[in-house]
Amino acid sequence: MIYKQKFYYLTKTPLSAEGPKDVEIIDRADDSNQFPKLFAEYEELRSHAFNDDKLYSIIRADDIYDLVRTGTEKEARELAYENAEPEIITNLQHRVMQKNDHDARAILKEIHDIRS
Repeated sequence: MIYKQKFYYLTKTPLSAEGPKDVEIIDRADDSNQFPKLFAEYEELRSHAFNDDKLYSIIRADDIYDLVRTGTEKEARELAYENAEPEIITNLQHRVMQKNDHDARAILKEIHDIRS
């Protein structure tokens, strides 16, 4: 068995992300002792997207923040993008429906091949 060191990564994926290359690694925890500080940073970054009931609302997010546990920054970017893509699409579709957001419509069409 080959042991592979894993780390916790805090990532940021913008709504305009086209792939893993657009995911930003904000911070990393090397072990579980550093995780509480990383998790607090994660919660702070996401706080703008909570609704009045203190529930996270993807449609309020300006960027998608995620905590992933994996071995390398490359793997973290790939996993974060994979996790964020459905949320990005939901957010953009909501912006198109509620605000007739032309930028959101263009991103859906050009990046995700979704016509709205």
